[in-house]
Amino acid sequence: MNYYESSKIKNIAILGGSKAGKTTLAECMMFEGGVISRMGSVEDKNTVSDYHEVEHERQNSVYSSIMHTEWRGTKINIIDTPGLDDFVGEVIPALRVANTSLLVINAQNGVEVGTEIMMRYLRRYEKPTILVVNQIDHSKADWDRTLESVNSQFSENVVVVQYPYNAGDGFDSIIDVLKMVMYKFPPEGGKPEKLPIPDDQKERADELHNELVEAAAENDEDLMELYFEEGTLTEDQMRDGIRKGMLSRSLLPLFCVASKKNMGSGRLMGFIGNVAPSAADVAPEKTTEDEEIKTTDSDTTLFVFKAANEKHAGSVGYFKVCSGELSSGMELTDSTTGNKAKMNQLYIMDGKNRSPVEKLAAGDIGATVKYKGANTNNTLRSSGDGKKIAPLNFPNPRIRVAVAPTKSGEEEKMGAALNKMHEGDPTLIMELSKELKQTILHAQGELHLQTAKWTLSKEYGVEIEYSKPRISYRETIRAQAEASYKHKKQSGGSGQFGEVFMRIFPWTEGVEMPTDLKVRGQEEIELDWGGKLLYCSAIVGGSIDARFMPAILKGINEVMEEGPLTKSYARDIVVIVYDGKMHPVDSNEISFKIAGGRAFKEAFLNAKPMLLEPIYRLKVLTPDDYTGDIMTDLQGRRALVEGIESEGSLQKIVARVPLAELYKYTTTLSSIAQGRAAYEREFLEYAMVPSDVQAKLVKELAAQEEE
Repeated sequence: MNYYESSKIKNIAILGGSKAGKTTLAECMMFEGGVISRMGSVEDKNTVSDYHEVEHERQNSVYSSIMHTEWRGTKINIIDTPGLDDFVGEVIPALRVANTSLLVINAQNGVEVGTEIMMRYLRRYEKPTILVVNQIDHSKADWDRTLESVNSQFSENVVVVQYPYNAGDGFDSIIDVLKMVMYKFPPEGGKPEKLPIPDDQKERADELHNELVEAAAENDEDLMELYFEEGTLTEDQMRDGIRKGMLSRSLLPLFCVASKKNMGSGRLMGFIGNVAPSAADVAPEKTTEDEEIKTTDSDTTLFVFKAANEKHAGSVGYFKVCSGELSSGMELTDSTTGNKAKMNQLYIMDGKNRSPVEKLAAGDIGATVKYKGANTNNTLRSSGDGKKIAPLNFPNPRIRVAVAPTKSGEEEKMGAALNKMHEGDPTLIMELSKELKQTILHAQGELHLQTAKWTLSKEYGVEIEYSKPRISYRETIRAQAEASYKHKKQSGGSGQFGEVFMRIFPWTEGVEMPTDLKVRGQEEIELDWGGKLLYCSAIVGGSIDARFMPAILKGINEVMEEGPLTKSYARDIVVIVYDGKMHPVDSNEISFKIAGGRAFKEAFLNAKPMLLEPIYRLKVLTPDDYTGDIMTDLQGRRALVEGIESEGSLQKIVARVPLAELYKYTTTLSSIAQGRAAYEREFLEYAMVPSDVQAKLVKELAAQEEE
């Protein structure tokens, strides 16, 4: 394996909607670069990428695959990513380590839902982007319609570098307006013949060439002056201007390929090699302290962007060399754990295949196997100074279900498997909820959940079932109430005795104490489940000994952990214990714990108790055509719409929605918008449940207890 310097390394993430041909394009690039001797196909299940069994079964990418190819002195690292938003956990790491992204567009359909979704991520991560129209040889390919959809959907400056001379059946020629030649391919694809641009295309080619020259010149003042003086730019000057435009994202070059027939990939790779930003061109990585880690720094720094458990290799950690040079056998320090790591096994990965290497330069991508510390987001440094690369930020889950094994006794096995799966996919999150008495699985969508179920069954031998998850309600009060309880028990010998008088009322920030009671001590408790408990003593004359006050608090806490209304956590309450009685022999801690809990429960039920429910802020991105139907659906979910605003060519609806109304919202939204809308959600606050909903929930709990 050749060694490449940073300036000769190009990291490319291939993105696009499902069925755009991303995997085939990656295969074609590897074949064209001579890394593989023949092209596989998705249909034959023998591509370098998409090598997992679930991908063969679905004929869709589920995991990102890391590969490489070589082209005229340049190493191109390729990360083929899934085209479905459910698997965004695979896309984000690829975007983080890529210098440039290829956004692949299906020539049959133009800009699709998946294209729009992936473009949102490219804008968010500000990645230089090359647009690639694929499948230009398909009988239903429509270049003009595709170009129109590209220009209408993307507000950035799209500039055509290539267009097909004869798209559809019989396609064999591409006109390149950067080099101003026509590439004519043999029927079986491969190396093209360079020909003059046909007479009937000269006017169109000249017009597009001038547009490309102007777009390149606009990115540099010196180039703009040259353009005004000379009326044109040389090819090298155009490359320089295009690179600067890509880095500033003011320019999106557009190419066309027929990757299945290997037509156009060589020219695309040449552009990547000559024009696309290298690892040395892009902004350096930053630490958690906002300090730059430059490729030229002497310290060797690795950032683990993906961890996986592979059948054929075990634990695999994929990393980017952010600075310095990594050599086989080098000892690094894990900034997260402080552990030493000797990098004895360095590899270049091509799907499931790996090739050993002796060293890697800054900017390159490699892998190591069987190193247990290679977890996603870990930083390894030769200096051992503890600096950490800023971590990947994954989106919040968009769907939650309760999960349980179908066979009794396999809970532990299921939990261990889900934890392993989370290591490889941080967007799949298992939560053992003591409150709900359920195991909750958080994911990105229905397909994400289906894939998790498949993996548990096929790879870990655990059959599971999903069900509707319970909701984490909270209970609180709206009024003041008093109660007392006497606990008395005599069963021979010493008995039990404790009597407690208390007053409770709602806690708010800066709450004032009553004037008729003299509070002598108070403890503000931050509850584990959110909210506050303010526990106060107004005991006078020693009616309750101070040593029993913690026991009373313990009794109150036990009731708050299983609230009187629906057995949900209680919160935001002030409790003042102001009187009571003791017995010189029979009083003890258990007596006052019971008395305190019973008194609190009675007071709670008399203080206008109410339920609070979790409210989420929902942000829905949708084409304008579906806005009305989505709004109607949200109103049926007790949503409060906060606003609608334009975001590019889409509409963004922002609403507050109760979590209880979001079960299977992913499926409903997909149905309403024909898969063209996307959403994200985040927890906002707890808010009062409407009285009719509260009455229904209390009634349901009573029925369950009766059963």
